[in-house]
Amino acid sequence: MIEAAWGSDPRFSSGVSYRFIRSEGQSFPGHRCLIPASEFHMTVGDKRFRVALDDGNHFYIAAIWEPAMANWQTCFRVITMPAGPDVARYQERHGAIILRRQVMQWLDATVPETDLFNQPPRHSLTVEELVERPRQASLAL
Repeated sequence: MIEAAWGSDPRFSSGVSYRFIRSEGQSFPGHRCLIPASEFHMTVGDKRFRVALDDGNHFYIAAIWEPAMANWQTCFRVITMPAGPDVARYQERHGAIILRRQVMQWLDATVPETDLFNQPPRHSLTVEELVERPRQASLAL
């Protein structure tokens, strides 16, 4: 496990740091990596939502990494796919979810991307609105 910057080196893309890459029509033969997660967040308008697996398990989000160059550190971009039925009413895309049993299939490229990047079945993700609650000003000991 290493620490890496989220987003590509902007010097090679007209000053833009790309943080995502679409999965459609792409092949990722190398530089595959995983981002461990127990949830991911979405912002829709002024509301924020938390998305997690319905069974509470942790998962991974598929990504590709780029090596450090000059003064830009090792970085990664999240691979996205069309949103599944639980997320589609909030946004069009989300990170490609890799389940724990699929980790080595993704990292070793033993299974094609088209077989791994499947929309999670309906009701396999829970979506919960994050509500801002007042914070305690100080702690009493």
